[in-house]
Amino acid sequence: MPIPAELQTREQFTAAYDNLAVIADAGAVVAALRGRSLAFHAAHDCVPDTAYGPGARQVYDWYPARGADAAVAPVLVFIHGGYWQARDKRDFCCVGAGALAAGLHVVMAEYTLAPQARVPDMVAEMGMLLDALWKHPVLGAGGGRGPRIVLSGHSAGGHLAAMHRAHAAVAGVLAISGLFDLEPIRRGALNDALGLDAAQVGACSPQSRVGKGVATVLAAGGAELAELRRQSREYFDALRGAGEPVRLLEIAQANHMSILAQLEDSEGALLAEALALAAQARR
Repeated sequence: MPIPAELQTREQFTAAYDNLAVIADAGAVVAALRGRSLAFHAAHDCVPDTAYGPGARQVYDWYPARGADAAVAPVLVFIHGGYWQARDKRDFCCVGAGALAAGLHVVMAEYTLAPQARVPDMVAEMGMLLDALWKHPVLGAGGGRGPRIVLSGHSAGGHLAAMHRAHAAVAGVLAISGLFDLEPIRRGALNDALGLDAAQVGACSPQSRVGKGVATVLAAGGAELAELRRQSREYFDALRGAGEPVRLLEIAQANHMSILAQLEDSEGALLAEALALAAQARR
């Protein structure tokens, strides 16, 4: 993926990916999201902190679907963002409200953050999570009922979701405001904690690893930073050029945080995309 010529210095790369700097009252926005998430968690049944590995953050929360179809309902798995070095699954769990109300199970994924882990470690952890879910009784104790996971993620979580388009448990991917080429990240201050090198960029950039995978929806906000929009657009071009099933969606006027309302809300455009992917999983 060619990097825009106007990005030359470490400071320019840092500013080009500083999502919260361009959101008015960003601290209040993040706090409100966490407040809604804590309320959502308190109001719904949850099997919390189920381990998928031995690490302290190798856990997930499962919010079970209700109703007669629960045993065969698809599962929305959401991977939170935070540039691989911040946030927690409980900061974002309200984004599962729409899917849960629509009859899906919801899983909030956790993973080890930098600097305790490197990006390849996080990619491997999400593979471990999917392996564990593939064996979950609701999913058929080893996949006997076919893939039923809609794998979604936001920002860094969108990157981690895209890295697992080919996992056997996954029926569709919804990557929201994702990062698909890590080279610009390597060149800015975000890399101080991540420690990305050229080999890791090549191995962990979905843009460099286009291959056969499931139907994928890429979404970005119209009010996001130019680099976030470019990353989704160019990854879309790469997938489409390889003949992969992919859609690109721009949410007008949405910024890097407000875009999540389109997954949380019952009438949201991203929820509609998730449910369309889930409908394919039912077949």
